Amino acid sequence: MTTQHTSGSKAAPTKIITTNTGRILRVSADAEVIAPAPTAPPQTSVSDPARRADVLFRKRLDEGHEISAWWMIGAFLATSGLVIVLLSGVPGAA
Repeated sequence: MTTQHTSGSKAAPTKIITTNTGRILRVSADAEVIAPAPTAPPQTSVSDPARRADVLFRKRLDEGHEISAWWMIGAFLATSGLVIVLLSGVPGAA
């Protein structure tokens, strides 16, 4: 994990933290020093957030896992094709 201190002329000093997965977090340097570390509330019966009752299709993946860009390209092509097929049935179209 890497950190970098930045400060602008008008902005409060901030600390930029880059996690191992590449996520960039910007934390106010003052808030980090003054505020105590938040304590986690006691854990309820649900230990995995992906298993909550209000979450239907979420799948718990390893940290840093990303889907392939080809899925998004395929979804775009399928949606575009469906729109073209549906619009071809509209009467009066050129």
